[in-house]
Amino acid sequence: MTRLTEFSPDMIANNLNPYEPTHPGEMIKDEIAERGLSQRKLAQQMGVSYSVLNEVLNGKRPVTVEYALMLEAALGIDADLWIGMQAAYNKQMAQRDSQLQKRLDHIRRIAAML
Repeated sequence: MTRLTEFSPDMIANNLNPYEPTHPGEMIKDEIAERGLSQRKLAQQMGVSYSVLNEVLNGKRPVTVEYALMLEAALGIDADLWIGMQAAYNKQMAQRDSQLQKRLDHIRRIAAML
């Protein structure tokens, strides 16, 4: 295994977080555009409201497990992909929350004393 000692671990490409996390809705939007499928048609196919689907695709709502399963049925793309992308997005957004980071630091200090 090669170790890069002259670089900080947080400066190695595989360890970097994107500047702006990508909501899975953006990827779904790209997928349906590539297929020539409209948002309205997809909403109709899934049996969901167009406005709610549009909010998911625009990152205003999360891709829930139920939506991921409906997307899997409609697009043939495994629901686990959408669920995993949503979890990664949620984690990146939480890591950017300064109040949460302060709480986590406090918890780590207490845990270190036990």
